[in-house]
Amino acid sequence: MGKLVFGMMQSLDGYIAGATGGPQLPRPGDQLHRHFNDYVRELAGIIYGRRMYEVMRYWDDDQPDWDAVERDFAAAWRAKPKWVVSRTLESVGPNATLVRDDAGAFVRALKAKLDGEIDVAGPELAGGLTALGLIDEYRLYFRPFILGGGKPYFSGPRPPLRLVSAESVGEDAVRLTYAVLT
Repeated sequence: MGKLVFGMMQSLDGYIAGATGGPQLPRPGDQLHRHFNDYVRELAGIIYGRRMYEVMRYWDDDQPDWDAVERDFAAAWRAKPKWVVSRTLESVGPNATLVRDDAGAFVRALKAKLDGEIDVAGPELAGGLTALGLIDEYRLYFRPFILGGGKPYFSGPRPPLRLVSAESVGEDAVRLTYAVLT
C-alpha cells in the first residue's frame, strides 16, 4: 500500500512562497538539492495540483546553465509518474496523467495500487487531501528565512499530528516529520 507524503521547504514563519511579487525562498544549496534528488528518485510517483505542476514543468526541458545537481534532479523527476489534479488544464506533459474528477477516490485507488511513497505537491491539493484524511505523513523543511506573508504550508486546518523525527538536512534546513494521529 502506498504512503502519501506532503513535504515542502518553507520559511521559519511557515510560508512556502511569498505573496505575488514578494520575497521567495532562495534556491537550495547543493547538499539540500541532492537530498531532494535522492528523495524524488525513490518515490513511487508524484501527485500535483495545477499551480505546482506548472512550476515544476521547468524540469521538462534542459537548460544550458544547469549544473550537475540540477541535471540529476531533472532526470529523476522526468522518470517519475505524475498525476495532475486540475479541472482547467487541457493536457499535461510527458509521464503525466490528468486527473479531472474526484481526486479523493483517485488517490484512494492509487494508494491501494502502489507500494512506496507518493509525494503530494501543492498546498491547496494537500489541504483537500488532508480534509479527506488521505495524507499519512507531513515533512516540513524549515529554512532560515522570514517571508512575512504569502502562501502558507497548511492551506486549511492542521490535522492532529505527532512528531516522528527532527533532523538537520543540507546546508541550512531542519526537517520535522509528523505522522497523523489515529
